[in-house]
This record gives sequence, C-alpha cells and structure tokens, in this order.
Amino acid sequence: MAPSTSAGLPDRIADVAALEELLSRPSQALINDLAALDGDIIILGVGGKVGPCLARMAKRAAPHKRVVGVARFSDGEVKRRLEEWGVETLACDLLDREAVAELPKLPNVIYMAGRKFGTSGDEHFTWAMNAHVPALVAEAFAQSRIVAFSTLCVYPFTDVMGPLCDENTAPVPVGEYANSCVGRERILQYFSHRFGTPGRLIRLNYAIDLRYGVLFDVANWVYTGQPIDLRAGHANVIWQGDVNAQVLRALGHCENPTRPLNIGGPEQVSVRALAQAFGKRFGLTPVFENQESGMGWHNDTSLASKLFGYPEVPLAKMIEWTVDWIERDQPHYDKPTHYEARDGAF
Repeated sequence: MAPSTSAGLPDRIADVAALEELLSRPSQALINDLAALDGDIIILGVGGKVGPCLARMAKRAAPHKRVVGVARFSDGEVKRRLEEWGVETLACDLLDREAVAELPKLPNVIYMAGRKFGTSGDEHFTWAMNAHVPALVAEAFAQSRIVAFSTLCVYPFTDVMGPLCDENTAPVPVGEYANSCVGRERILQYFSHRFGTPGRLIRLNYAIDLRYGVLFDVANWVYTGQPIDLRAGHANVIWQGDVNAQVLRALGHCENPTRPLNIGGPEQVSVRALAQAFGKRFGLTPVFENQESGMGWHNDTSLASKLFGYPEVPLAKMIEWTVDWIERDQPHYDKPTHYEARDGAF
C-alpha cells in the first residue's frame, strides 16, 4: 500500500477545539472494523492527555456501541467533556482491587493506565501503576480482549541504519520506568496464558499532538533559541489521531496469548533535518550541541503498516501544522517528551 497523501486534511488547525475534533475523527477503516467487532468498549485510564480523544473517536466510529471511560477524574472538566461526547464515565481508583472488580465487564478493553514522568524518586509508585494494576485488571477482565499501551523504551538501543527492533526483539530495558513497563507486559502475558485472554501490547513510538510531542519540542527549541542535543539523532513520530485509530483497530487483531505490536511512523526522522526545516520556516538558525550517535530506540513498524496501512497524516503536514501552532502561540502542555534522554530516567 502506498503512503497516504494529505488530501482532505486542513491547511491549519485553528484552535484546541478543532485539534481535538481532528484527533478524534474516525477513518472509514476504523468505522468498518468496529462495526465488525463484537461488544462494547471500556477504556481504563481515560483521564490522561490521550484518553479523551481516543474515547471520543471510539464513540464517533461506533455510535451504537457503549463506550465507557474509567479514571479517577480528579479533573471534573475531563469527565464533563467525555459525557458531552456520549462517553459514559465511571470514577475508579485502579489500585483498588474491589473497585476494579466491580467495573462492567465489557468485551473490549483499552488499557491506558500507567506512569512515566515523576518516576525518579518515586519508583515504588511507578511499579505499582505499571506492574500491579495490570494484574488487577487482567484478573477482572479475563474474559475480555485487552489492548494495552506499552512503550518503545522496552527495546535496546539499535543503530538507525538497522536492523530495527521488531516485535520479536527481546526487551533490554534501561531505567526504572522501562523495567516497570516490561513488568506490565509480562504480567499481562502471564494472565493471558493463564486465562486464555486475547490481547495486544502496543509498543508506541512518539505520538504527535500539537500541544506536545517531539515535533513541538524541537520546533519550540528552534523558536526560542535553545540548543538541541543531537545525541538522540533520530526519532519515529506518528500523529496522535493515527495512534488512536490503530489502537482501536487492534481490538480486531488480538491474539492468544497476547503479543507486542509496534505502532509508529514509517520512517526514522532526523532531528537535525527537523530542526533545519523548522528554522527555515521560522527564519531562524537552529543551535545544535553534541553529535548524532546513530544509536537509539529505532523500531520496525512494518507489521502495523501491514495490518492498518500507512498513517493518514504525513510528516510534512505535521511539520506545517506545528509551525503555524507555535507562531500563533496556541496552548501547549508543559510536558516535554524527553525523547533525548539516554539513561532511562524520567
């Protein structure tokens, strides 16, 4: 299948409302896949920066299905917006075994709960979220399909020239966060073997939302004159809306026992080239420090491309949108990706 074009995509994204509409806009392929999928959908850990748009996309793609979002909902505005979009909400602390056991046992589970930033100095809580909570969920939803978010960070560093890490590459995690993510995967695999629970473990590359992500980080550094560390010289990026669609479509590709699936863009993008592209558009000269090592988290996403086709939003369009977003000083999260981190500390 040839890479998609940007036909039908807007030249600019006006504001947060337009951004979230686009991030939750379902493709026809997703609509078809969810129509063929038996049962309703429950999304655990829906309250983060990604969950609301994924839940909204599920409801838009399958309006006659029940879509339930579960979180603590410390931010009441998130709960209100989800309900406005037709998503049912349930408040639940996923660390509470009895509360998890009382959740509706819908046939399709998207598992998004986890912790990354803030791990350093609070490692025990990261392990509880990333390895203990999955056990509670896997026991409670033994009869469901479970598609669970994981991370590219479980892989070893490899040379950008290849071979890249595919789903058969053995994890070699660095740091507490990555080790706890391997723990999450192993726990889900254990219960999948024990109960026959089908699933997928989504080893996600760097997702792009105009309010955060590698493209925002690099563009903002160029725009503000901050030096760009080139030791992590390449990154694999994918539009968050494409991630949402592929994760939901993965419900139709669950296996027993559960196994990994790399999701990301089709290319390893040069950080230097990105900075230069942003610099050209801003009329600024990027400031670099250090040199490309060639080594990093470089994943092979060909299996996802075979299952779902290429992402609908190409890199050039993401760059165009990011430039416009930053120049108009649109809202952003103060949550750097730390893609450049080399020691696994977050």
